[in-house]
Amino acid sequence: MTRQEDCVRVLDDAYRHWTGQGLPAPEHLDAEQRLTWLHAHAPYSLLAHDGAADPRFNYANACALACFKYPRETFIGMPSRFSASELDRAARQVLLEHVSANGIAHGYSGWRVDAHQQPFMIHAGVVWTLLDAAGLPCGQAALFWPDAQRIGVLA
Repeated sequence: MTRQEDCVRVLDDAYRHWTGQGLPAPEHLDAEQRLTWLHAHAPYSLLAHDGAADPRFNYANACALACFKYPRETFIGMPSRFSASELDRAARQVLLEHVSANGIAHGYSGWRVDAHQQPFMIHAGVVWTLLDAAGLPCGQAALFWPDAQRIGVLA
């Protein structure tokens, strides 16, 4: 199993903790195929940051990297606040604080910026708290759909 698939498993386990179900994926995939699909082929963005005071991205699937237009080597380790424009950072912070207090938030939409500072809209976002092996918070993850017309479409 790759490091990326290990990261996806942590995100998936925490998502299941908060929602009672795994991340959206085709039902016909076995467990290992599912992790690979979530990392490389999911039609939605999946990303995570650590639990530091100024959190840094530590995971992004292929869709997230395409939306943000960063190479993986640049995106991983970047402060996650840079995913939003300066004008949108306060609203983003309110969302993250809500998730810290409640574990999860559903239905978030808002503006983000790519590597070229071009804005793009995210749709039907879910943000949740990641948990370590002891069940303690260790970061946050997000799922969002880049195309409002394809929300929930897995093929």
